[in-house]
Amino acid sequence: MQASATIQPLEAERPANWWVVLEVLAFTALAFGSRLAFAQFAWAYSGPMSLLLTLVVLTLYMRARGVAWRDMGLIRLPGWRAKALVLPKALVPFALFAAAVALVMFVGEPMGLTRTDTSGVEARWGSVEGNLPMLLLWLGLVWTSAAFGEEMFFRGYMVTRLADGLAGVPGRLAIAVLLPALIFGYGHYYYQGLFGLVMTGLIGLAFAISFLLLKRNLWPLVLVHGTIDTINFVALYLGEA
Repeated sequence: MQASATIQPLEAERPANWWVVLEVLAFTALAFGSRLAFAQFAWAYSGPMSLLLTLVVLTLYMRARGVAWRDMGLIRLPGWRAKALVLPKALVPFALFAAAVALVMFVGEPMGLTRTDTSGVEARWGSVEGNLPMLLLWLGLVWTSAAFGEEMFFRGYMVTRLADGLAGVPGRLAIAVLLPALIFGYGHYYYQGLFGLVMTGLIGLAFAISFLLLKRNLWPLVLVHGTIDTINFVALYLGEA
């Protein structure tokens, strides 16, 4: 089935342009609401658990409308050449990621934007240092919940849905990258504070722009996201973070 035919059921909703924003916010509410519920008994893992639940519900929702994740950026990579090209394409999100981090470090920090309270990070990941089983557990979550899950939801679904659903609306691409970035940043506020909100919000913006520049190809973003988080967790394990 051709991609254009596949997404036709969603495109049929275009006359109600702003309804797509409510749809995105509804799935955001599901993610944040379920995280609060899961936090009552598994705070450290409430983020991955809520994201998994949201992706399951979202997948069923899309399937009912004849939409697959390949229409949201998990495109097919036929042949070795297409797979090999993921690596050089990953330079785009990596460069923009580095620019976002540099912006916070060289502009935000002189303005007082620093990580002053690390209690949330310590409570969530403090057990990783020197603990190989915990490192392996979190690396598994990195490559499932973070690298794939977050990119599928915040970039693949949100950016695609907003960019396509708001066709004809002035500034639709700006909305399609800014709103998911804001939600992505806020999703990290509960344990990283204002510094984490700004940092991850800018990273989310960098990844959203990369997604559009790469013609909605999620694979380079998944690779960069997973690699960066892997490096961070290995540093935690070694006591270098």
